[in-house]
Amino acid sequence: MKTTILSAAALMLAAVTPAQASEDLAKKHFCTTCHVAKGAKTIGPTYADVAKKYAGQKDAEAKLFDKVKKGGQGVWGQVPMPPNAAVPDADIKTLVKWVLSVK
Repeated sequence: MKTTILSAAALMLAAVTPAQASEDLAKKHFCTTCHVAKGAKTIGPTYADVAKKYAGQKDAEAKLFDKVKKGGQGVWGQVPMPPNAAVPDADIKTLVKWVLSVK
């Protein structure tokens, strides 16, 4: 019985795509309050716009990690992005990789 339950749970987890997992992570950390993956810009840029802006830059992940962790202002307009110091570094790394993959 335990094996069946564990197997079912493993299958359910495997069915969640990395993109969905990262989108869920963005929701968990309230990133979606200001950002959407695609479509019209809300408060902050869309993830697709961010990915396009940083495409091909070797240091893109490091730059965006710092922006998310420390916050920033002026790159996308005058509305500041608050620092996200309480978000675990591993989550920020996952989110940045995902954002850079959005097309």
